[in-house]
Order: sequence, then C-alpha cells, then structure tokens
Amino acid sequence: MLSARPLRIIHSEAATSFGGQEHRIFKEMMAMRERGHYLEAICQPDAELTERLREAGFVVHALFMDGVVNIVRGVFAIKDILKRGDFDVLNTHSRQDTLIAAAAGRLAKIPLIIRTRHLSSQVNSLLTYTWLPHRVTTVSHYVRRQLIGRGVRPEHVEAIYTPVVLTAPVANSTLRAELNLSDDDVLVGCVAVLRPNKGHLELINAMLPLLRTRPRLHLVIAGGGSPVFEQLQAHIMHSGLTERIHLLGNRRDVPNVLAGLDIFCLATRQEAMGTAFIEAAASGLPVIGTDVGGVSEMMRPGVTGLLVPLDDGQALQNALVQLIDAPALRKKMGQAGYERIHTEGIFNTQTLATRTERVYSHWLEELNSSTTSRAPIQNE
Repeated sequence: MLSARPLRIIHSEAATSFGGQEHRIFKEMMAMRERGHYLEAICQPDAELTERLREAGFVVHALFMDGVVNIVRGVFAIKDILKRGDFDVLNTHSRQDTLIAAAAGRLAKIPLIIRTRHLSSQVNSLLTYTWLPHRVTTVSHYVRRQLIGRGVRPEHVEAIYTPVVLTAPVANSTLRAELNLSDDDVLVGCVAVLRPNKGHLELINAMLPLLRTRPRLHLVIAGGGSPVFEQLQAHIMHSGLTERIHLLGNRRDVPNVLAGLDIFCLATRQEAMGTAFIEAAASGLPVIGTDVGGVSEMMRPGVTGLLVPLDDGQALQNALVQLIDAPALRKKMGQAGYERIHTEGIFNTQTLATRTERVYSHWLEELNSSTTSRAPIQNE
C-alpha cells in the first residue's frame, strides 16, 4: 500500500448509459477496492452504472441530476452524503455531476475534489475544471495538454490511463467458421461503437479498391449503434461487396472476434485515449490508427502498428496495403504489441490503482500543507 492509510473515496457520474467512461469508473472502483480502499458512488437511479456497482457490492446513492430543481436538491443531498461518509476524496466525471457534487463537496469541505476528463472534445468553460474541483485527472497525456492549453495549471492535472482487463488468449476463434472463411483469408477488422466520429465509413472507402483486387481479403466490423449501422449497411450494399464486408452488429465475444482477425484498423476522427487499440494489441494484432487525440500513446508507431494522418485516405490505404501484403510484418508488429501490453503493464488495472493512489495521496498531502507548486508526477 502506497498511502499511509486506506482512503475513503466516492465517485459521481450523471450519465445513464454505459460506455467507455462508465466502464472506466467501474474498473477503477474495483481496482481501488482491491487495494484496500473504501468506495461509494453517486449516480442517477436509472443509470446502468448504478445497477452494475450495486451488483458488485458497492453502496450507490441514487438521485436524479437533470433539471434546475434536481441540481439544487442534489447539492444539499450530496452535501449530507459526503458529511456522513467522512470521505477523503470526491471524484467527479461529467459536467453535470461536477456542478452538483463538487459544489456539495466544497460546502462539505471534502479534503480533495477531483474532476476526471474522459473526452478529447473542445473544453469551453473551465468552471468544472478549475473553480469547483481542486485537481483534475485525464485519460491521456493528449487530454492533459489540452486542459493546460486552456488554462489549467500543469501541476494541477495528471494523466492516468484507462486500463483494459486482460483475458486468457482465445486459442480457437469461431469467427471464420461463422463467416464461412478459411485460414488463408486475410481479415481486416475493427471493434468499436458505431458513431460518425469513429471513422467506419472512411475505413470502408479505403478498403473498397483493395477488396476488388484481392479476392481473399475481407473487412469485419463489429459494433452497434443506430443510425450509423443502417447507413453503413446501405453503403456496403451499394458497393456490391456485401459478401466481403461483414457487419456483425454488437458483440459480447470481443476477444473471440479479435482473435479471428489479422489486422485491426480504426480510422477514428476523435479519441481521448483509444482502449480499442490496446485490446487489439493485447490479442496480438498489428494496429492501424489515425493520429488524433491519444491514439499515438496507445501504440508504438512503426513498431506495434501504423499511424496515419486524419483525412488522408491514401495514407490509410497505403498502411492497409503494407500490412495486408506482408504476413511477416503483421506477425512482427502483432507480437511487439502483445508483449508491450502483457509485459510492461502500462494499461492494466493494477497500474491504474497504484498510480491513482499515488496521485490522490500526493494531492491530499499537498492540499493539507497548502503547497501548490510541484513538477508533474512521472508515470510508473
């Protein structure tokens, strides 16, 4: 244990859906509990995170956070929760819950209030980054630099990567049998929620001429999300390559899907971090990504995969050709990525917990002693 004593930590989240941000909160709370800390959460009653955390044995305080009335009520309700719980740390995650919970935290005199920034979109108001919380954490160094550029003091913001939960390698993927494909077929694929900013259309367009000249080449897209699914489906039908481009929809067997691929490619247009690239590398796949947000931090360009400029369709196509036509290079990059994820431990839950613990403890000590100037903590 790095801290002198177990900490009492409470997280807040206003979102009701369960995406990457909510999954990060869940994994962080599980990892910190395993380190011996005590954790609770504040979520909306109809949030999937509420249900999942309760199933995992956490105390979750449920209250609605939408609307002016609920904001005012929420501040005083959360103030009482914080005072009763005698918490050391309040960690907020979205703008709405930061407005409510961090304000309550200030009234309750919580020793350390942290806002975690999960997104790479433009930051407008600094209210929920500099006025209400004491400090900020981000999911990548790219997002950290964004906030510093907007005016957050460098010593007040630290990057802590979102982890992936590593599973046992899938020895025999069922994907090729499902699609009636052989071991000789080359499968390029991606696994990501279907949103416009994920670049699925750009990937398909880069693949179309390659599919027409390479009869054993296939593209596999796993992920759900309307209306993008229907838009991609129509585009594929118009291309006449429905037998070569496979839309799988939402999948619960992601490791099985990844194990059936030869190359992972996600032409994302916006990415705070990009855990999909880590999961692909953990499966032994070479990765291709666009040089946006924190994607470059998720790979070693030229070693574990290839990085291409945004909106450069020719560069994307060239990167695909480079790996499609070179099995030895695919294997070399895939192995390098696998070793990076599995041996260096940069993106595992234990590293998340130890670094979070270190950052929390340092800031608690700093605020307690009223010392505010320091150099950024280095990644372990």
